[in-house]
Amino acid sequence: MSEIVKYTSSGKPHPYHLLNPSAWPLLSSFAAGLFFLGLILFMHEQPVFGIESSIWYIAPGLLGLLSCMYGWWRDVVNEGVIDKAHSPIAKVGFRYGMVLFIASAAMCFVALFWAFFAAALYHVGGVWPPEGVTVIDPLDLPLLMTMILLLSGCTATWAHAEMIDGRMKEAAKALGVTVGLGVVFIGFQVYEYAHAPFGFKDGVFSSAFFMATGFHGFHVVIGTIFLFVIWMRTRRGDFTAKDHFGFEAAAWYWHFVDVVWLFLFVAIYVWGAGDAPIHVMGAPSH
Repeated sequence: MSEIVKYTSSGKPHPYHLLNPSAWPLLSSFAAGLFFLGLILFMHEQPVFGIESSIWYIAPGLLGLLSCMYGWWRDVVNEGVIDKAHSPIAKVGFRYGMVLFIASAAMCFVALFWAFFAAALYHVGGVWPPEGVTVIDPLDLPLLMTMILLLSGCTATWAHAEMIDGRMKEAAKALGVTVGLGVVFIGFQVYEYAHAPFGFKDGVFSSAFFMATGFHGFHVVIGTIFLFVIWMRTRRGDFTAKDHFGFEAAAWYWHFVDVVWLFLFVAIYVWGAGDAPIHVMGAPSH
């Protein structure tokens, strides 16, 4: 005998996730357009209404993007925690979405690695790094940064194990350590950039170096903020032992950042340094 389907006032019940009308996609599109317009005007040093080019060109768009992110993600969290609207099918969609997001970021790194290897293997002068370039010692600060990031991946896994067992206080502690390690890594990268023996515009080597490592640093900042939000939600009690996809998404992203850094360390800091003179971090650059 077939199961009788009970209809509600809103029609036939279903497990799919139908979103309520939201203005966030439209507002986010306008904010993104304003952000990139400001970025282009700043990079091309174009005056606007007689005002000279400034870094403040990107401020309105950036502020708009951050506001939309906060509002949109707040609504998504409320859908899952308060409204209980995230059915098992909806959660499958979230997982596919996160996987595709990480895959798209991976393709960006593929392009940056491609550019670095193309410049290194087919350099006009036949020598890589180019003559006159002094590189950063890979066994100095970069190795320490590698250890910090790998340790943060271990603490993220520790947090996951505690969460699966339902020990949320311990999971929150492990997440706090992970966030702290992410902040330390960012601080060391800022220090490295400030004491690097070359600038962004000093040649193909420096441009490729800063683009690849800087893009990764941007992802570390995003991942640290992501984990900080998850840490706050864990302390608030949003997750359970069986329902914590928000944490899983953050952990996937963080492990992706870890793996990319290993490739960067080996390819750019170690292999890419070649036989060039080595700069001791903290010593004055020339």
